[in-house]
Amino acid sequence: MTTTMLAGRLDLVTRDFAIEEVPIPEPGPGEVLVEVRASGVCLSDVHLIDGTLRPVIRNNPITLGHEVAGVVHTLGSEIPPGITVGQRVLLQALQTCGACENCGVRRFPCQQPMTRGVHFDGGWAEYAIARVDTVVPIPDDLPFDQAAIIPDAVSTPYAAITTTAQVRPAQSVGAWGVGGLGAHGVQLLRMIGAAPIIAFDPLTAARERALAFGADVALDPTAPNFLDEVRRMTNGRGLDHTFDFAGVPAVRQQAQAALAAYGSLTLVGLTREPLTITDSAVPFSTRHQRLLGHYGSLPQHVDELVTLVEHHRLDLTKSISGHIPLAKAADAMQQLADKVNDPIRLILTP
Repeated sequence: MTTTMLAGRLDLVTRDFAIEEVPIPEPGPGEVLVEVRASGVCLSDVHLIDGTLRPVIRNNPITLGHEVAGVVHTLGSEIPPGITVGQRVLLQALQTCGACENCGVRRFPCQQPMTRGVHFDGGWAEYAIARVDTVVPIPDDLPFDQAAIIPDAVSTPYAAITTTAQVRPAQSVGAWGVGGLGAHGVQLLRMIGAAPIIAFDPLTAARERALAFGADVALDPTAPNFLDEVRRMTNGRGLDHTFDFAGVPAVRQQAQAALAAYGSLTLVGLTREPLTITDSAVPFSTRHQRLLGHYGSLPQHVDELVTLVEHHRLDLTKSISGHIPLAKAADAMQQLADKVNDPIRLILTP
């Protein structure tokens, strides 16, 4: 076995990104080495490079990639039964810090979770180290590319919908932004029985995608009468839940304006822009509306999604927009940033 590998490395200070040849890491106690077969390209990766996202630096430089699937290659010591060489797995995007109060008493959620490919090396590489509690076995008939995107692209909207917002069947929902997160958000809302589901995106292709993924109607949020259509479809009430999957301030203003009494706006897309409620705060309070922040998912969300895919309750075949060699990761990020062919998820393959 060769001792080096290719990896997509980012300097978090200078924002320089390059494909480099680096030593293949060795797993320590409680760790495994995974031979990567597929790794997703997320807009968060683009934002790490352009500086929109500025995480607390814990390791620098880092290997990007938080959506990873592959095969267990080497076991470190102290590995519990159930994880074996040759096993097909995906890797959780988040890892507990092991140092906060909740981790000290082994209680979820961790107060300072670490993100793969942000706080420690991720999967834009030929091999990746994974702590054993982040390794999730996958069924033989689940393709690696689809498995890779379950952490984050699918699990983030799933956790936002089912846990943070707690959407119930027959509740009305608006989803702003039908990209990687929003497309799966629409699909998941359809699966759990939300009705009606109204998607919002200024791009015609994205609105068509929303309808294909299960939206009842897809509206252009730049149209002057879009709120009138929301009220018409909800008998004048407004929406029980709205989701910002885009991370755009104007979206949040629209989503808040479309809320019904006792409705909630959940912020899923990330932005460094200030968080404001532009209208009078009095109606927001008197109508008992809620503003909810959301980030990532918990381990059980990924486990549940693997089960749903395994039993054909959730189909991710339409989510893969293309495969690109790891060596051309910079090209993949540029395609995503420029919305070339409006991808849902591009997959890097070593």
